[in-house]
Amino acid sequence: KPDLSKLDPRFLVYYIQSDDGFRSIAGQMTGAAIKRIVLKRIKCSLIPLPPLDEQKRIVAALDQAFAALDRARANAEANLADSETVFEQALLATFDELLAHASMSTLADMSTDFSRGKSKHRPRNDPKLYGGAYPFIQTGDVRRAQGAIREYSQTYNDVGLAQSKLWPVGTVCITIAANIAETGVLEIDACFPDSVIGMVPDPARATPYYVEYMLRYFSKELKLKGKGSAQDNINLATFEDSMFPFPSLAEQEAIVDKLDDVSSNVSQLRSRYSRQMEEIDELRQSLLQAAFSGQLS
Repeated sequence: KPDLSKLDPRFLVYYIQSDDGFRSIAGQMTGAAIKRIVLKRIKCSLIPLPPLDEQKRIVAALDQAFAALDRARANAEANLADSETVFEQALLATFDELLAHASMSTLADMSTDFSRGKSKHRPRNDPKLYGGAYPFIQTGDVRRAQGAIREYSQTYNDVGLAQSKLWPVGTVCITIAANIAETGVLEIDACFPDSVIGMVPDPARATPYYVEYMLRYFSKELKLKGKGSAQDNINLATFEDSMFPFPSLAEQEAIVDKLDDVSSNVSQLRSRYSRQMEEIDELRQSLLQAAFSGQLS
């Protein structure tokens, strides 16, 4: 319990929030994997302690500055949230309109290959399969890809490839377990396990990025079809009778161009608002640093 005749508790809180204050506390923590604070060590930590009137002046100045920063950050967060709905709205509007006139087909009918990935060897995590030149895409990689799969966390070697299958650039990947109905288009030749369906669109009838955008539109419906089992999942049978809109190639390409433009604009907005929040946090630390180094007027 602080001696209120010597220390304003809010002054201490602000000090702990500063980089210097955090380092002072962190330096007293113990433990390797899990850090913990030992009370008797914290009691011995030294903090700057100007006169009480000066503490209150610093607290009042920080309160005023941080109230403005909090409002600015709240606005940036709201703008970021709004920007993230822009693409979703464009996607819904595009395919809501398309469903009124497009011809319907199954994914299998519109592809030259529509099947699950392969990973025959057991155990699947056998080290002798990994560490080679062939990208091995997993469900988490598809989820993180945001439509275009370029990055991966594992590779197969020749042994791994022999018990799997190398899918070509342009394959649409659809996760059917763990992260259900996440999609992305391979921009590298890659292998993937049977928890992912691969669709190689027939180039005379469908384009990969159109299919990927379309499946995003239907993702909620597909996820609902996977509910009810011990572990949510869908499979090839889910798609046997499922019909999807496939307009002409020219219209597919126009839809992709339109949604690509929206996605690009949204990405720029996200970057801008994310940077604004970072700058606000940096300014907050700058003010704390100034306060506890005697530079806050």
